[in-house]
Amino acid sequence: MRTTVVRVRRAAAAAAWVVLIAGCGGGVGGSAPTSAVSSASFGQKAVHADLDAAIKAAGLPGGRTQAGFKGSRPTRPVATAKDRKLATLVPRLTPCVVSWTSNATWSSSGTDPAKVRRQLDTVLSGLAARGWKVTQPSEEAPIGGGGSYFMATYKKQGWILNARHSRLQSLNQSTVMITEEACFGRLTDEELALFDDD
Repeated sequence: MRTTVVRVRRAAAAAAWVVLIAGCGGGVGGSAPTSAVSSASFGQKAVHADLDAAIKAAGLPGGRTQAGFKGSRPTRPVATAKDRKLATLVPRLTPCVVSWTSNATWSSSGTDPAKVRRQLDTVLSGLAARGWKVTQPSEEAPIGGGGSYFMATYKKQGWILNARHSRLQSLNQSTVMITEEACFGRLTDEELALFDDD
């Protein structure tokens, strides 16, 4: 049982990041009703509202939070059988995801590199005030060239929030990805295996 729960949580996080990075969801909207995925009162709309409120409280521009995968990135060619199988999961998983990405800042912009990271901390504090509980202690690791990589995990009423911040020599950006655990728990073993490392 514990192995299955861990595997589902890992798949939920991996699926969301795969779709954001690979762009499998380009053009797929969040049109499926949240109630089809979750009958609980704390569904995609409530998660979206929590994240929007925390972003607004942090003084960040609104409108960058999205439900589902619509407009995440341009669609890349679906080259392998695994890519095609992942792409077919997107419509089913769209009602199970809420995300936010900060505006990327570049070293040439003159922006204080620590500012974007502080903004993410403020967003996470706002979410904690709305009942999101830390489930995995924050980790920050240095990466080459004086950069750093931060991640934290929170949970609320069956939803898992993964926050990331990357500071590289030229790029500074934060991302929050929230996925519904029960939705990913309904994936078959074969579908879960798509998210396992090769």
